[in-house]
Amino acid sequence: MNITRVARVLRDCQPEEEVEVRGWVRTIRAKPAFSFIELNDGSSLKNLQIVVDAAVDGYEESIKQIGTGASVAATGTLKESPGKGQRIEMHAATLRVIGTADAETYPLQKKRHSFEFLREIAHLRPRTNTIGAVARVRNAVTASIHNFFQSRDFVYVHTPIVTASDCEGAGEMFQVTTLDLTRLAQMKTEIDYSQDFFGKPSYLTVSGQLEAEIYATSMGDCYTFGPTFRAENSNTSRHLAEFWMIEPEMPFYELDDNMRLAEEFIRSVVTDVLANCSEDMEFFNLRIDKTLLETLKNITDNEFIRLPYTEAVEILEKSGKKFDYAVEWGRDLQSEHERFLTEEHFKQPVILFDYPRTIKPFYMRVNDDGKTVRAMDVLVPRVGEIIGGSQREERYDVLVDRMKECDVEPDDYWWYLDLRRYGSVPHSGFGLGLERLVQLVTGMQNIRDVIPFPRTPKNAEF
Repeated sequence: MNITRVARVLRDCQPEEEVEVRGWVRTIRAKPAFSFIELNDGSSLKNLQIVVDAAVDGYEESIKQIGTGASVAATGTLKESPGKGQRIEMHAATLRVIGTADAETYPLQKKRHSFEFLREIAHLRPRTNTIGAVARVRNAVTASIHNFFQSRDFVYVHTPIVTASDCEGAGEMFQVTTLDLTRLAQMKTEIDYSQDFFGKPSYLTVSGQLEAEIYATSMGDCYTFGPTFRAENSNTSRHLAEFWMIEPEMPFYELDDNMRLAEEFIRSVVTDVLANCSEDMEFFNLRIDKTLLETLKNITDNEFIRLPYTEAVEILEKSGKKFDYAVEWGRDLQSEHERFLTEEHFKQPVILFDYPRTIKPFYMRVNDDGKTVRAMDVLVPRVGEIIGGSQREERYDVLVDRMKECDVEPDDYWWYLDLRRYGSVPHSGFGLGLERLVQLVTGMQNIRDVIPFPRTPKNAEF
């Protein structure tokens, strides 16, 4: 008999079918004549109720060993359930204890735990309804992302995790070294990187974009999907030190093409999640954010407004609203500004474009006005910026000037400049943080609760 996942039993199986299930005990009501076990294997929010009669072989000994958190295997016949809120239950023919759990010390009791507490037991928190639902939705989001690009003939490219390039020019990078740091701390001489593993200063990547451009300008549309790292000392609900990024790069795309693809992408992923994770989405709407489904429907049902940065600043300045951060042309917009535009002014998603060159990286194409670059940010209600992107600077001389302007050494990016020397073409791309997207579709408030093992300042447990 094949093992059947609980979700499939609850959804597809019919009375009188014989199945085998395995999982962890959520609750147990034990009596001398029979017992009720609520079993969950992580595939569903709902538990499968297993009725175990005292006539089952080894009943008395097995029930003594079973407490909340224990793992068991059971075979039996499915029956229509007389209980409220459940279509089907299992009447066990066999019951086997796989792993016991000490009920007194097991940290997940039958009560609501704070997310702060659950982060301290990240090895057990996937057994809770909320984190289990987050994991299933994250999985569905990931599948949808790959499907979106694969169905459009994009090539999936694996870019390096270790790099010598700082894509954003922000300097917030984790250095990778095999040198003896204790010995170096005692020395007063300059570090000789020729003795290091890679022979030069090397870092964990903050973005796969620049390497993706290599493949885009050779093979056509491509995308990266992998971990990125930023040594930003920020303890907010929106920042992580390690997170996953999706970065498509498209040759022959100009800014309008880029904005169109970004909008289609967000709509597609949200639509897929609503269709494929309906039970989990109802849970989030009920328990986490009662406006979640309304917010997501707003995204799928409305076209995204296109708005130049300059006009956005004018709207914010004339709004009469008091913001914590001042609004001024030439400054980057803050989350409160982005949310005002999407939630109060337009009440729908917005794509801002043509940002001041002074606040954007060197690789973004300079507009004819000389003051702005062809950058774009996709803003959605409740989250603010969800995507950042641009048309890339394809002109060799302009790119060199921008590098110098941004204190980036052109010689360090000789290979990147070669892409402009040999068959340069207009091209565009954008970046999306997976965790921000999962926050959007789940309504979770803290980004640390939508990644399995959050990496933040002073925290690298598990």
